[in-house]
Amino acid sequence: MFDSKKEAFKELVAGLQTHICTAIEEIDGKATFKIEDWTREGFGYGSTRVISEGNIFEKGGVNISAVEGALPKSLQEKLETEESDFFATGISLVLHPQNPFIPTVHANYRYFELYDKETGAIKDQWFGGGADLTPYYLFEEDAKHFHRVHKTVCDATHPEFYPRFKEACDNYFFNHHRDETRGVGGLFYDHLRADNELNANDLFDFAKAAGQAFTEAYLPIVERRKELSWTEKQRYWQEIRRGRYVEFNLIHDRGTLFGLKTKGRIESILMSLPPRVRWDYNFQPEPNSAEAKLLEHLKPIDWLNLNS
Repeated sequence: MFDSKKEAFKELVAGLQTHICTAIEEIDGKATFKIEDWTREGFGYGSTRVISEGNIFEKGGVNISAVEGALPKSLQEKLETEESDFFATGISLVLHPQNPFIPTVHANYRYFELYDKETGAIKDQWFGGGADLTPYYLFEEDAKHFHRVHKTVCDATHPEFYPRFKEACDNYFFNHHRDETRGVGGLFYDHLRADNELNANDLFDFAKAAGQAFTEAYLPIVERRKELSWTEKQRYWQEIRRGRYVEFNLIHDRGTLFGLKTKGRIESILMSLPPRVRWDYNFQPEPNSAEAKLLEHLKPIDWLNLNS
């Protein structure tokens, strides 16, 4: 017997969107989010909120959606299920600051239900989500803060969540063709189902706490770095590294691929891509530079116990 969280999760992501957008506008001090609400008959609805050309944020988006329909055949094969109907809702955000010393950040929290085609009864449900940090210049205290906040959230639900989801994040946000992590990680979980230990209410509460902790995890980092001056050379490096971000999103990211395969709204799906990017042939940073230091840390690291 499944305990549907369909309505509760729709309400949760709508509240998170408002909370996060308000906090981002406040710290930016200039730009505001442009709001584009959309609906598609027989498919669902969503709200795309995009910020650009701000004091801090060059481009960003905080999107929510709630969609349903027949599960595409490609996803039937992937999920190893027969013909079914589905419902999915979630919030997804990406923020690209202009200052190279402020990291890019990504987060999403989502919920999925699968229904029997004949009876309409729920036959499966799961939660997914997480948050990860992608710096262009490494400040170890920023990585530690981001991980510390998320460990606190995890520990309140289950002591195994942080090490499990931290490892999953390192493994997922990994550019295999480059043999490097996308950034310094965070949390990632998918297909998280109720079991004998944790029921659907417990998992919903965890998703809620993690979503609400986003501003605590990220905005203090923005506050610490926003006044640092930067050069065009450092900006150039940021754009080189943004290229790796684009590579991951278009090659590996499941959310992007899910959206494209379910004929989702293209502008919302590709909102995550940065506005200015470079792909220079075989670009290499100078040895022993701050840029080289970042590359040395693009691997799984126990940030909370790291002593330089």
